[in-house]
Parts: sequence; C-alpha cells; structure tokens
Amino acid sequence: MSSSIWTVFYLVKSNINTEKFYTVVQEIILARYNKTFDWSLKAKMMGKKAIEAARVFVEETGIHEVLTPEEFLVEREGMLQSMFPTSELMPGASRLIKHLHANGIPICVATGSHKRHFELKTQRHGELFSLMHHVVMGDDPEVKHGKPSPDIFLAAGKRFEGGPIDSQNILVFEDAPSGVAAAKNAGMSVVMVPDPRLDVSFHKAADQVLSSLLDFNPDDWGLPHFQE
Repeated sequence: MSSSIWTVFYLVKSNINTEKFYTVVQEIILARYNKTFDWSLKAKMMGKKAIEAARVFVEETGIHEVLTPEEFLVEREGMLQSMFPTSELMPGASRLIKHLHANGIPICVATGSHKRHFELKTQRHGELFSLMHHVVMGDDPEVKHGKPSPDIFLAAGKRFEGGPIDSQNILVFEDAPSGVAAAKNAGMSVVMVPDPRLDVSFHKAADQVLSSLLDFNPDDWGLPHFQE
C-alpha cells in the first residue's frame, strides 16, 4: 500500500454528513406510494449524477408511471434546500484535511454534487474547504458521464499545478460503491468509508475499508504521520 508520493482526492460526502438528508427525503416521497426506501436501492443511487440517480429511483421503486425523474428531483430539491446548510463534518475529516495541507500534500474535492448543492453543503465549513487546491463538481463541462465512469477523477487529476498527476499516485476517499468503481476505473487507489448499513459485498473493490476517518493511518500509505 505504501508510496512516497500521493495526491489526495476527497469526496465531499466523505467529509460532510449529507447522506442522511437524501435518505429522509426519499423515504418521505416513497411513503406517499406505500413503498419503503432501503439500502439496496440507496447503494445503486449513491455517487451518481442527480438525474441518473433519479432514474434509478423511480424505475426501481416502480413509481415511474406516476412520478418522472424530473418531477422527483424538483420535489426532492425543495426539501434538501433547507437541510443542506445544517450539514456537519464527518468525524476525523477536519483533522485529516488540515494534516495533509500542513504537510504539503495536494488535495482537492471531486464530487457528483452540482454547484448549488455543494455551496449549500459546505457553507458552514468554508475555511476548511479553502484548503483544497480545487473542486470539480458533477456539473463541470469536462464531466460527461457520472460515476462509475472515471470522468470526474480524471478531470480533477489534470488541474493540480504541474498536472496531470499520475493516477497511481492518487488516493481517493469514497463512501459510495459507484465512486469506488469510478476511482478504480481511473487507475487510482481508494479508501472506502461506507455507511455501516451498506452491504459488505460493496466493499470488495476498495483497497482499504474504514469505519471512520478517525481510523485512517497515514503511515499505511506512506503519508506523513499524525503529530499528536
């Protein structure tokens, strides 16, 4: 696992706890149709562009005849707008980001969120996210296809100073199965920090699986160790 040179990509959901908001809203919508939202469906939606996830949602739940993907997104958006600004950092995120930045490890965010959602999710954490070299979002013109396509990670790898960065020197933090697949398709290493409710069968493709960012040991990857 170890290497002496790393560039680190952060997925915004691995830093900020927003998945609970998506779950709550989607449960509310499905309850109207006497249906339930479970983690087998959530796993198929996580990490995808909004319209792609919406298509999965209405098709897999069988409500596509009464609710289009576009209508679902409009309804969901109204509820999420009030929730996202309350987003909290995931345990260990601040410590790790500040540590990497202080030690000169280039870091960025590659997120499937579009610009409006990203700004809402991070508005309470501007100081921390200012440490990122750059941010690539799902509505970036260079991101033609959502995860598991490698587009977003390949685009982000080009934008560091002196880029593009060799994919073999890039470490990605992810929480979504499609995001892990996208990173591996880009030739990158992946640390997965999944929700404990996600079936363990989705862990297989990751290079390392952690229950929390608090458990991350930089020494495992040849990165500067924490100074306690």
